[in-house]
Formats: sequence, structure tokens, C-alpha cells
Amino acid sequence: MFTHLVGGKASELNDLLTHGGFRRSQSIAYRPACDQCHACVSVRVIADEFQPSRNFRKVTARNADLIGQSRNAVPTSEQYSVFRAYLDHRHRLGGMADMTVLDYAMMIEDSHVETRLIEYRRRPTEGLNASAPGELIAVALTDILGDGLSMVYSFFEPSEESRSLGTFMILDHIARARRMGLPYVYLGYWIDGSRKMSYKSRFLPQERLAPTGWLRVDDNASPRSEAQD
Repeated sequence: MFTHLVGGKASELNDLLTHGGFRRSQSIAYRPACDQCHACVSVRVIADEFQPSRNFRKVTARNADLIGQSRNAVPTSEQYSVFRAYLDHRHRLGGMADMTVLDYAMMIEDSHVETRLIEYRRRPTEGLNASAPGELIAVALTDILGDGLSMVYSFFEPSEESRSLGTFMILDHIARARRMGLPYVYLGYWIDGSRKMSYKSRFLPQERLAPTGWLRVDDNASPRSEAQD
């Protein structure tokens, strides 16, 4: 199922559709609608109640030398260089493998909602070039919703994989949502039993969208129906 997100009420529509389990890709909002299958479950982290585990604190410490800055959604050749390396290393057989620099620009710019790029750069070292921007390590394309941050897409320099940058960017978005007074961080779809998506279930407490509404999950046991809204 899909619809276009255009016009003056695109942001309002995007909020409503996100609450109903849709995701944004450029100016399209979409949701899987498969016969006899409801495996794709929308997930959002409850930012104010999130308490980082010991492992999460280690990830944050491991990336203490990075600075995250929110910027307008304007593509750059520097971003595309990291994006291209990420695709070639992680998704060279995927549907995005052939994306050109123009395709990347469309992914960033084709948005009628409030969208930001969070750039994560290495903190500049002291010296003559201390005022210059540090090396770009990772990027997150993020929508600002009325009740949270929606992580549309993120990528990072594959040579820095040991940093657990995917996890770090989610942790940073949770902290950003708190500072902005927003209750949720939307992580997209989660599929029970999928190894590639299992990391999303570690950010607790969270809510998962069921046919009856959003259900709270505190420990990956059965969702609590009391949390419907």
C-alpha cells in the first residue's frame, strides 16, 4: 500500500500514516500488505524511559570521539562517497546497489516533510586544522514528526564497522528525541526471527504496532495490551 506525500499537509499526513505503520521513501509513504502475512511490525522506542545497558554504554564510549550535527537535507559528494562504500560493502547484491549520485540526491532532497541529515564526524584534533570539519564517518536521514524522530535511512564508513555505528546512531537519536521533548524514535519494521532486524528488539522499552494498536514491550516477552493508543 502506498500514497504520495505532497502538498501543504504532507507533514500532517506523514505523522498520521507513520502512526498507522507506514514508512517514507522520498515522497512516497508505503506499508507492506501481504496476503496471510503480518510479519513486518512497526517499532518505536519510548525515548524517555530508555535506559542504556552496559553494552550500549560501551558503544557510546567507543564513539566518544564523534560529533553529531543536524543539517538541512542537502546531499554532498562527501556523503555519497560514504554511502557508496557502505552499499558496496554491505548491500552490493541489494536493490539499492546501482544507485548513482543523482539517485542519492533524490533520496535526500525528494521530501515534502521536515527532514534532516545528522552527520557524524570525527572530532578535529588540536592544531592548525582544528577549525576544519572532521572526517565524515556516518550519516542518518531523519524525519521530524510531531511525536518523535523517524530514522528513514542510515549508513556509515565500512572501515569503521567495529564502532557499532548503527547502534550508536540509534542511541544518539534517542538522546536527541529526549532533548527535543519528543516521546518516540521510530525504527521502521521489525520481523520476529530475522537476524538482520533482531537488533531493533534490544532498544527497550518499545512499542510494536499490532492490529489492535501500539503494544508496549519491556523485555521481549508478550506485548502488554494496556499500552494501546
